[in-house]
Amino acid sequence: MTDFRQRIVGRVARELKDGDYVNLGIGMPTLVANHVPPGIDITLHSENGMLGVGPFPREREVDPDLINAGKETVTELPGCSYFSSADSFAMVRGGHIDVTVLGALQVDQEGNLANWMIPGKMVKGMGGAMDLVAGAKRVIVAMEHTTRDGGHKILKRCTLPFTGLKVVNLIVTEMAVIDVTPGGLVLREIAEDTTVDKVKAATGADLTVPATVGTFS
Repeated sequence: MTDFRQRIVGRVARELKDGDYVNLGIGMPTLVANHVPPGIDITLHSENGMLGVGPFPREREVDPDLINAGKETVTELPGCSYFSSADSFAMVRGGHIDVTVLGALQVDQEGNLANWMIPGKMVKGMGGAMDLVAGAKRVIVAMEHTTRDGGHKILKRCTLPFTGLKVVNLIVTEMAVIDVTPGGLVLREIAEDTTVDKVKAATGADLTVPATVGTFS
């Protein structure tokens, strides 16, 4: 059985450019750190106060004092620095983060994002997502293409409370890579084990399909 999460984060990692300052959201996006291509040097930022976050530790490397915003243990790279949460959010709000990778409950064809609550269910808080989508130069959503029961997560208009309006630049799922443009959603790539028709059926929004669509694995 294909590990869709690894496929998604591996594809997202290939969007990162040398020298980028990157914030990885809680959950699946944190796995991107383990898939950065060789030769690409990025600096990972965590809003709880770390700059220079390394990959997840092996058992012998675990330091309980080193955690990311999701309270997962991490490693530090040479030159890693520590600071207050206030300073960390000043970096985000000041426009110093090149890319943020976030999970999503819903994304729509205007690039609106809903990822922090489902009405009627327990909410721990919005975390840093609202600041990140407003402050980061590029927002990439990493998520499964549909809900567990096959419902649409990519919609014409989000039905859940918004995190940010017109903020998403790219959507990466286990089925497709989709650009969010001023003219709507454009299919850039499909997974090698699916078809354009299947992607369109799993997408609850209009999808522009260019003459040439790439593939990824």
